[in-house]
Amino acid sequence: MDMAALFVNELGAWRGLSQTLLRIVLILVIAWVMLALSRRTIPILRKQLQKHTHDPDQHKRLETLGRVLRYIAAVVISLVTVMLVLSELGISIAPILASAGIVGLAIGFGAQSLVKDYFSGLFLLLENQVHQGDVVEVAGLGGLVEEVTLRYIRLRDYEGNVHFIPNGSITTVTNRSRGYAYAVLDIGIAYRENIEAVFDVIHQVASEIRADETLGPLILDEVDLAGVDAWADSAVTVRFRIKVLPLQQWTVKRAFLLRLKNEFDRLGIEIPFPHLTLYPGQARDGSAPPLYLAMQK
Repeated sequence: MDMAALFVNELGAWRGLSQTLLRIVLILVIAWVMLALSRRTIPILRKQLQKHTHDPDQHKRLETLGRVLRYIAAVVISLVTVMLVLSELGISIAPILASAGIVGLAIGFGAQSLVKDYFSGLFLLLENQVHQGDVVEVAGLGGLVEEVTLRYIRLRDYEGNVHFIPNGSITTVTNRSRGYAYAVLDIGIAYRENIEAVFDVIHQVASEIRADETLGPLILDEVDLAGVDAWADSAVTVRFRIKVLPLQQWTVKRAFLLRLKNEFDRLGIEIPFPHLTLYPGQARDGSAPPLYLAMQK
């Protein structure tokens, strides 16, 4: 009887252990399926939403939100899976949750900057301040946004350097990729030149660029000529701007400067440079000595 009872007990123990292992395997399989579904469903949902809008900014925003949602889904599914597995193993998760709350409170006091980064990143995404593919200036650094997370923004500048900027350190975002931009140009003209004639040349070059097959589609409006902006030491500064597509201000500006330089050279309009006038002084009788004598001295 003792052997039979022991066999029955061992059989029951093995059966209970096998059932527990089976449930754990089932939980892991379900978690794996849910992770796979989240990786597939969120991109499909993002693409469906992108089909209903033709705004490039909305496309970029949906791309960024999709990446963040995949990350959040992976974290939540993993945490729930771990808690269910611990429960199946007979480990009570209530003390763990209580301890986690106390530990989390202690960590919160010691990692306030980290919490600030996550909250700032959340509002950056919700308020659509920045998303992947934008050209921005944040925390004194500028470049192309390669990645936006709840923790940081990854920028790549013109030289190819990569900058990781914690969201908590961002106080101002200058986004150069929204709606439209202006190519602003300041042109120096010699004082002896006819300013009205220079204005005509600027309008002429602007018309030629708008008629260009490559540059024309980048320009959204006629040139906005502000006029004479300053009297510099050796030049009269003329300021104007051109409304262009986002991120095309530098392309249009460089092309305009090149064509304007060629046109100034063709018409003989002087592009000034600093001049230096030597004053050799006067002789006692009030006459100025010859310049070469002053230079010899």
